[in-house]
Amino acid sequence: MNFDYTEKVQKLRETLMEFMEEIVYPNEKTYEEQLNRAESRWIIPPVMEEMKQSAKESGLWNLFLPDSEYGAGLTNLEYAPLCEIMGRSFIAPEVFNCAAPDTGNMEVLVRYGTREQKDRWLTPLLEGEIRSCFSMTEPDVASSDATNIQASIERNGDEYVVHGRKWWSSGAGDPRCKIAIVMGKTAPEAPRHEQQSMILVPLDTPGVHIKRMLPVFGYDHAPHGHAEIDYDHASVPSDAIIWEEGKGFAIAQGRLGPGRIHHCMRLIGAAERALEELCKRVQKRIAFGKTLAQQGVVQDWIATSRIEIEQARLLTLKAAYMMDTVGNKAAKKEIAMIKVVAPNIALQVLDRAIQALGAAGVSDDFPLAAHWANARTLRLADGPDEVHKSAIAKMELKPYQELNALTK
Repeated sequence: MNFDYTEKVQKLRETLMEFMEEIVYPNEKTYEEQLNRAESRWIIPPVMEEMKQSAKESGLWNLFLPDSEYGAGLTNLEYAPLCEIMGRSFIAPEVFNCAAPDTGNMEVLVRYGTREQKDRWLTPLLEGEIRSCFSMTEPDVASSDATNIQASIERNGDEYVVHGRKWWSSGAGDPRCKIAIVMGKTAPEAPRHEQQSMILVPLDTPGVHIKRMLPVFGYDHAPHGHAEIDYDHASVPSDAIIWEEGKGFAIAQGRLGPGRIHHCMRLIGAAERALEELCKRVQKRIAFGKTLAQQGVVQDWIATSRIEIEQARLLTLKAAYMMDTVGNKAAKKEIAMIKVVAPNIALQVLDRAIQALGAAGVSDDFPLAAHWANARTLRLADGPDEVHKSAIAKMELKPYQELNALTK
């Protein structure tokens, strides 16, 4: 495995880092100030659209899409160092049109959408003109087992009727959010993994009601947000179904593989920024007659953090390499492993940085607390640690079970 940057990636990386330094970091506070001054926090700060236009002009747009017809044509391995840089700032992924859940939804439409679906929804998403949400998780069932999902998608002549309650539909608070991909049951009596389907539901469809926005550790994540949505017998045309009935799980697997590793790439960037903040701060603060940087415990934090970040980065790159070379299915163990490792390591590094900064670390003067809250949710999003560990253990045990069966 060769993880060296290609010439194309090196140029993009240099351009991206320069863009972050000159445009994104200086505008983080501007973005928040504009958001707080607006009549509602669910209004897009003007600086975001300005940054997006600059990113387009700089050739830093849709870098996540491996399909060169629609995106930059980068492999997962090539995209990894770029996504990591974006993960250093909460606002950066959107600036480059590389933010979840739009990335996953666009990948679904690229892979499985009809020409009409692509024209209506994919094109404006690719242009950054609209945004989208993904409605899978439900409040009334343990959604870590997706077979529990109970929302119904029933055929009624030339329409499908969608009925059910979803929550944590990230992005639904954005006034530009126009479309939801909803997962629900079309065939409750079918085999377990063929009961579910995915369907496109415009948010202005009669019967679609956003009930409330859900905070994360007190952060509203406006103007993006996470919504609880009632789909109350919402009717959409039959051509809104994605791929075909019963393919919901297959689509989810195609969507969640890249989605999970993108989260991990961004988390490494968040951890890197935390370590930088830690190192800069401890050089300046003096306690008990010497700088914090001279304290043995702080040096241990710094060394341990660097070791952990490098370990997480290498596993991320290995998973990305395997996705590119043998496919998402063959790389599922590596994807599961890094999905467990990256949030936990990011949390540890962030926690040390917060401890080193003291009260400042839990304030909004630094990005550490917000990154910590986000990293903690990613031990749950796209599958909790325990589900991924169970899958890893089963894959690890399988060869031994087969061997035992042969020796009996």
